Amino acid sequence: MSSDSASTNLTNHFLIAMPGLQDPLFSRSVVYLCEHNERGALGLVINKPCDISLKGLFDKVELPLMRPDLSDDPVFYGGPVQTERGFVLHEAIFKDADKPTDPVYSSTMIIPGGLEMTTSRDVLEAISTGSGPRKVMISLGYSAWGEGQLESELIDNAWLTVEADARLIFDTPVDQRYTQALQLLGLEAWMLSGEAGHA
Repeated sequence: MSSDSASTNLTNHFLIAMPGLQDPLFSRSVVYLCEHNERGALGLVINKPCDISLKGLFDKVELPLMRPDLSDDPVFYGGPVQTERGFVLHEAIFKDADKPTDPVYSSTMIIPGGLEMTTSRDVLEAISTGSGPRKVMISLGYSAWGEGQLESELIDNAWLTVEADARLIFDTPVDQRYTQALQLLGLEAWMLSGEAGHA
């Protein structure tokens, strides 16, 4: 891998699928990258809802959901890896100054930029009683790239990248997330082509 690609860190960025990306799993997708380093990348698709609501998910794991504001929210298809596992993307529980020395939940990845991703059941238990994070997105599965794989896809023009904006994850209607992500770059979908341009 070249030193250029090794130094590119897209943690806390969005990957926005280009029209030429025909893989049905990722076509017109927006992926939030939770981690990107020389070993690879890990992210969650934020605009592909599954056919189950959060209320349905909590019923399945036998927890009440005492957050009416979340009941009808969809569970998302985060990617093709470990689709039987839940991944909770949420706002940081504490601001840096207030952060306790021990983690709040037993399995949380702190994402530079302010968000956190938790995979342990304790976060679901906290959400169910209303004591957990206020802003959450829950997905089944995640997306992963091996060493150098994402860099190759970027060279092949499969993705656009832009620094992530949490409002797009938590406050933007699902069907607008792709176009809103493009607008972070000052682009509209009609400006993109899956083919080479003509002189």
